Amino acid sequence: MYSMARASSAELADSGGSRALGQLVEVQPLAGRGEVSNCASGGKARGGAHNRADRESVGITYKQVANLREASLMAERIGLPLNRFITIDWELGGIPLAGMAKATGRITNLLTEWLRRQGYRTAWIRVHENAGSVGGHCHMLVHVPPTCVAKLVAAQKRWLRSITGGPYLRRAIKSVPIGGLLGLETSNHARYRANLERTVAYLCKGALQPSAAGWRQPGGRVIGKRCGTSQNIGAKARSMQ
Repeated sequence: MYSMARASSAELADSGGSRALGQLVEVQPLAGRGEVSNCASGGKARGGAHNRADRESVGITYKQVANLREASLMAERIGLPLNRFITIDWELGGIPLAGMAKATGRITNLLTEWLRRQGYRTAWIRVHENAGSVGGHCHMLVHVPPTCVAKLVAAQKRWLRSITGGPYLRRAIKSVPIGGLLGLETSNHARYRANLERTVAYLCKGALQPSAAGWRQPGGRVIGKRCGTSQNIGAKARSMQ
């Protein structure tokens, strides 16, 4: 069964503007730290033909959608709720489509290491897209402790400059808390969970199968890994629970 929910502009954001906001979203309820795991719901953790750096895709599969959703729930179970929605406009930053996946990997590593130095673990899911007027970009849902958010904003700009080799451009990174409020995952869990489900559905809007997500929008051509999760919430970690 699918439940229907309406997303507001305060709850979801995209660097490409508000063209997708206010639409109905179908949300399907689902019963150590590392860099990336396969987005498929089963099989090897990494490597193989499906993980080639030059692999091309035009959308995410039903299994990948299920994996992203299950990973988002796993994050909360291990005490690392995904509470921050980050969009990186790589095309605006001058990164070509063929280099987008590598650039996202670099910024994910920088974020993970930055939090580790401050004594925190993290978890994340991410999806690459290349559609509409935005071009190549990445959506991420990440666990960031509320006390780290203020410093994170400045750090993200530094990381982007180091990766692109140019100055930070306005709107290259958009970073907002889930539901529009810091700490919502503890202050109002029901509201947090509803907004998390909506945001995950938004990340999955480029699904190839109509039944996989109600929010449909072409994901566009992507080179390299289209989507993924941190190892601590990936398929292998979930199978060991």
